[in-house]
Amino acid sequence: MTSSRELAEALKSGDRRALAKAITLIESTRAADREAARELLRELPEPSTASLRIGVTGVPGAGKSTLIDALGRAAIDAGRRVAVLAVDPTSRQSGGSVLGDKTRMSRLAAQGAAFVRPSPTLGVLGGTAARTREVISLCEAAGYDAIFVETVGVGQSEEHVASMVDCVLLVLLAGAGDEISAMKRGILEAADVIAFNKADGERAAFVENDAAAMRASLTLGHERSVPSVRIVSALEGTGVADLWTVLADRHRDASASGALHERRARQRLEWFETALAETLLEVFAQRPGAESAHRAAAISVTEGSASPSEAARRLVEGWLREKSG
Repeated sequence: MTSSRELAEALKSGDRRALAKAITLIESTRAADREAARELLRELPEPSTASLRIGVTGVPGAGKSTLIDALGRAAIDAGRRVAVLAVDPTSRQSGGSVLGDKTRMSRLAAQGAAFVRPSPTLGVLGGTAARTREVISLCEAAGYDAIFVETVGVGQSEEHVASMVDCVLLVLLAGAGDEISAMKRGILEAADVIAFNKADGERAAFVENDAAAMRASLTLGHERSVPSVRIVSALEGTGVADLWTVLADRHRDASASGALHERRARQRLEWFETALAETLLEVFAQRPGAESAHRAAAISVTEGSASPSEAARRLVEGWLREKSG
């Protein structure tokens, strides 16, 4: 059996099979695997700000996967090694996922400098998978310096993915004026770059009007830097190289100004808070009698003899009394 240290060394050498194995380990929910995963992460080097992490989100049908396929190839042409984490929703009923995004990135997946990995959400809200942050670290340790994280849908996804990437790319449908106008302003402002996709054929003529209207609306009352708005056709390849240049330049400028360092620091703090909450739950679940105590509290909630917050507080206070005693 490969040790965590051996797996880490193979990973750092750029071994693709080691990366796939490491991701499987990180995503596992088995107790033994969780400890091995923590050991593996301790063996990894500190992440470099030279890597560019891009979160890609957008309305359904906007062509996110097709655009990532084209953008990833543009990044490779620019000398980058590309990793794509394509997140698919997990069914609450069956626990299964379609994991079909990789089929829409066939040209990119065939590239030697690319690694495409579909991951299930496993019920995690916010449009990303449960271990996306850790998987990003694994990809960077393996030498991939352009990481695309494709989220599920649009809405809550932007804020969540923004907590783990350097740049949020919002992909919109060309000519979908009603759908765009119905979006919350906060969703649009969460984006660092906006791309109107599917500007193909006859559609290209009126897409510029939508883009111009978007640029004008974003300049009104915007408290931070205005997102760049670009028009692309992932199908025809139009504007893709320019979009990659915009993303790369934004990352370079943020690195030079120190804004990237500040953003990464905030993200690490958020990661810590998430890890702390998760660890507390794990420790609580491992104490003697935790399962029966949890079941009793759950029954009190369903029967209405205790409110959810009251039942939760009783559980925690009982555990703390045991620890202090």
